[in-house]
Amino acid sequence: MKRLIFILLFLGLNQCFAQIKFEDYFENKTLRMDYIHAGNSDTSYIFFEKFKEEKFWGGSTTNLIDKFNYGHYRLSVYDAKTNTLIFSKGYCSLFQEWQTIDEAKKIDKSFYEVALMPFPKNEITVTIEERDKKNVFHKMFEMNINPTNYFIQKEQKYNFNVVQVLNNGNHNTKVDIVFIPDGYTKDEMEKFKKDVDKFSKALFKYEPFKKYKKNFNIWAVEAPSQESGTDIPGEKVWKNTIVNSNFYTFDSERYLTTSDMETLHDLSSLAPCDQIYILVNTAKYGGGGIYNFYNLTCSDHYASELVFVHELGHGFGALADEYWTSETSYNDYYDLTVEPYQPNITTLVDFSSKWKSDLAKSTPVPTPSTKEYESTIGVFEGGGYLEKGIYRPKQHCYMKELEADAFCLVCQKAIESMIKFFSE
Repeated sequence: MKRLIFILLFLGLNQCFAQIKFEDYFENKTLRMDYIHAGNSDTSYIFFEKFKEEKFWGGSTTNLIDKFNYGHYRLSVYDAKTNTLIFSKGYCSLFQEWQTIDEAKKIDKSFYEVALMPFPKNEITVTIEERDKKNVFHKMFEMNINPTNYFIQKEQKYNFNVVQVLNNGNHNTKVDIVFIPDGYTKDEMEKFKKDVDKFSKALFKYEPFKKYKKNFNIWAVEAPSQESGTDIPGEKVWKNTIVNSNFYTFDSERYLTTSDMETLHDLSSLAPCDQIYILVNTAKYGGGGIYNFYNLTCSDHYASELVFVHELGHGFGALADEYWTSETSYNDYYDLTVEPYQPNITTLVDFSSKWKSDLAKSTPVPTPSTKEYESTIGVFEGGGYLEKGIYRPKQHCYMKELEADAFCLVCQKAIESMIKFFSE
């Protein structure tokens, strides 16, 4: 009897951890779902907009079920006939950040968002779940989709030239970064290509990207803007640019974002894409990175290279900011009674799920921020925009300050795991 129970348990575990065979359920292209995300500080609603068929599926065809449990939202795709989970992905959004600022307590607002999944062969059920402050997911959207539906749009809005800057092989087994220009006019396309080359080379100066350079492909979409630069509302500067980026997001001067997700995805769909990186043609300091949403950096500031890798830490690695002294517009961004999902911060509620195994036995918890522990992986108080109650792995790291000399070991491990998930 014991042997029978063991066999049944073994078979059950194998089924739980077995990955879905891509060719059984999907074609090698993308189904894109556009929707409106609306609400206020206490409410959140999704309103379906449209479906589009896109030429490339940029993601893995091997690792289809998200193993990380990162992100404020979770997209899940089920085979409608068998209710088998066949694809999932965590992500964050600009709407979720907006919910934490004062404005969200006063008005309702809507944001355009996009969800991507492999194109199904048969009818599927798509759900979107939202994580509450106690880290529990709740279903907020569900819809059945028949891939033969003639309302799935197929037209391609843009036909700009696409350049492959780095080619290391099949896009389904690589991390594909697609650079999108904003504020580069037609006459500045050569500058855009030089900037892409500059930032591409910069990326592989830093670990763990340097170690895994062969796991990346890099693409650039030559999409010109009508005007050079970007919107700077606080200085009453407004520019007509192709993806409508702007500083002063949530009234934070350096926070550089865009709300034009429809145009952005129309452009990024021209190449296989795992990560969107928007290069904004400006010397003004700023950037932004949202997990599995997009990344932005200014092109010409002296610190642009470090902003570039810091924001990719957010957008690709799901890493949290480790600083607390810089001003932000967020209120109560983290609940100190639960463990945050980000891999590089902890409230010590469930520290064993983080980097506890990387600590030397002699390292005190919490760890004092003294010279003795300056090169030590520890538990240093301050991070996630809070001086008290949240802890980070190292005194100095790119996720805390651009003056650091590297990503810390914990952040490197998180990025490395993500690279392997997309490319192995």
